[in-house]
Amino acid sequence: MKWKKKGLIYCPDENSPEWMNNSVLTPQPFLLTEDIIRVYGAFRDKDGAGRIGYVDVDAKNPSRIIKISKKPVLDIGENGYFDDNGVILGDVLRVHDKVYMYYVAFQLVKKAKFFAFSGLAVSEDGGKTFTRHGKAPVLDRSEEGIFGRCIHTVLFDQNKFRVWYSVIYDWTFINGIPYPTYDIKYIESENGVDFPKEGIQCLKCNENEYRIGRPRVRKLANGKYEMRYTSDTYSKEYRAGYAESDDGIHWVRKDELSGLHPSGGTAWDSNEACYPVVIETKYGTYMFYDGNGMGKTGFGYAKQEDD
Repeated sequence: MKWKKKGLIYCPDENSPEWMNNSVLTPQPFLLTEDIIRVYGAFRDKDGAGRIGYVDVDAKNPSRIIKISKKPVLDIGENGYFDDNGVILGDVLRVHDKVYMYYVAFQLVKKAKFFAFSGLAVSEDGGKTFTRHGKAPVLDRSEEGIFGRCIHTVLFDQNKFRVWYSVIYDWTFINGIPYPTYDIKYIESENGVDFPKEGIQCLKCNENEYRIGRPRVRKLANGKYEMRYTSDTYSKEYRAGYAESDDGIHWVRKDELSGLHPSGGTAWDSNEACYPVVIETKYGTYMFYDGNGMGKTGFGYAKQEDD
């Protein structure tokens, strides 16, 4: 199978509301109905703080926008809370008659660039509105992740919540700028709220990388698993990767099969094609992803096609 890029879907501009006029990160498609894909995203303001909104698109033709949220479905938290300086998407899934939204929340602190821990919000109206599960993170600081533990995939599988997440354990300085240093781990929960303080290592950086994260995992029809993620090199090549697993825990990197690369030239994704997420619909299988500047130029999609 091959992926064919279909183009840009949405990009914020100066006419967008102030809470969403900077960029849109981590697009997360969710089947609202068979015919509508709701793409939740972290829309950032001029200061870089993210709030979660959505763009509804036609499942038959995702290039066609149906609706754009007028206000956030999840705003920043109260002053002093773990999510008071922005939120981005982790994952969105149906659990029985509710919709769970796991999100990564940011807090500015004096002696580090930021902290990033994971929260949960729950919808009882099919994904229209969300209420925070609580005032504290569901995945909080521990010895493995002093600066961040960031949920990015949650599968309700085998009667438990299976979670793949990034662990921020250090900072890497490049040209005097601190960047979070992280890799990917796996953890389980019986209720989706209480988690152990340490997970199982899935993927580490190679010798050219200092961070690998935003793991998006799918369980395939044959029972195996695929993971799409984004990594960054010391020379600042932010790129999409791919790995395969028989059990969701032990992974083999096969980045050459990612099917997603920058387009070059003057395209909206000329330099970056990152944060890929795959969704299956009755009309085909799509990959949504961000373009240049981690979503500064918006998000688009590709469609899986036969060779």
